[in-house]
Amino acid sequence: MKLTLFILKKYLRFDKTQPFISITSILAFIGVCVGVMVLLVSMGIMNGMSQEFKKKIFTMNYPLTIYSPQTGDISTRLESLLASKFPSLYFSPYIQTQAVIRVGKDVRTVLVYGIDPTKEVHVNDVVKEAIKDKTFSNPFELITGATLANSLLLRKNERLTLIFMDLSPTGLALIPRIKGFGFFGTFDSGIRAYDDSFSYTSLKALEILKNYPAGVYDGIHIYSNNAMQDIAPIKALLNDYNLTYGTNLFVEGWWQQNGHFFSAMELEKKALFVVLMLIILMAALNIISSLLMVVMNRRKEIALLISLGTTKKEVRNIFLSLGLVIGCSGIVCGAILGLFINWLLKTFPIIHIPADVYGISTLPIDLLTSDFLATIIGAFIIVFLSSLYPAYKASKINILEVLRNE
Repeated sequence: MKLTLFILKKYLRFDKTQPFISITSILAFIGVCVGVMVLLVSMGIMNGMSQEFKKKIFTMNYPLTIYSPQTGDISTRLESLLASKFPSLYFSPYIQTQAVIRVGKDVRTVLVYGIDPTKEVHVNDVVKEAIKDKTFSNPFELITGATLANSLLLRKNERLTLIFMDLSPTGLALIPRIKGFGFFGTFDSGIRAYDDSFSYTSLKALEILKNYPAGVYDGIHIYSNNAMQDIAPIKALLNDYNLTYGTNLFVEGWWQQNGHFFSAMELEKKALFVVLMLIILMAALNIISSLLMVVMNRRKEIALLISLGTTKKEVRNIFLSLGLVIGCSGIVCGAILGLFINWLLKTFPIIHIPADVYGISTLPIDLLTSDFLATIIGAFIIVFLSSLYPAYKASKINILEVLRNE
């Protein structure tokens, strides 16, 4: 060990007689450092954007949703059963329908949800922010998206006309049903498509307009911190409920509603990880070349060491340690810089992005521990493998030939 440390100190010094070898080692160190730094920052940004999009999608796509293709299958009986079986979850029943909003000469089509505000605030932060401590003064009040309200120039307490379509008793024609609503306020989800097409009113209003009996819903939204784990017991309960009452109920998770989107983001993240790991691989080639040049330049010293009793294994360990010192110092430096830049971007609004496109004005940063460890381990494996071949070549030097000719 003492011999290895002594020789490492000697070989790591800047060699004025052979400056190109030292410069190659410095470039290898810088390459590994920059590669690790860029990879950590990129993973932080990718995770941050993914988490931000998840938050936005959770706004309108709840963690779990129970629905049925048949009207009347979902009622207060099911809601009470769910609440008793899963006391840690929040449940919000809803009725949904499509309508046309008319304000003067302007008309817009919207998807209207009938909700219980006291329950919806536990599953939807956007509605919670829009309602705050207020309540509907009468059932026929409407909360619209900020985008829709701005385009229609809606003002507080303004009267809106909503047109609903209903089948005639014969089922052969659609009969329009017109109802006036008071404008209650707006919500802002940060996603323009939602803000332009979603509206909320009371359950009572849609019960009347859709001729639903009291306590009958189209579905139930569920808030869960571990939706992927909670979906299995809920599905099992619904299967038993279907067999008992002859209903046809299903439960769906947010990842099933938006699976393609998040699969694309995950694939993009993996592809970015592989591409940026190539930067570290290119830096590792500098480690190989610098170590090979050191081996060729130190052939006489290696031969003398072996002739004086140093084993080939010790020689191999010396050059393996030399490559690891160069590479690992680059990894450590890159990790420190990467964490610092992530913290800097997360703490201070240095980089601005268009809020009307992404719903946020600064880069979201969220570096996962798994990504950090994957980067460090991947970089270390590349550095280790890059140091093996030069170390092997150093241990295979022909001592007799070198001592005789050099």
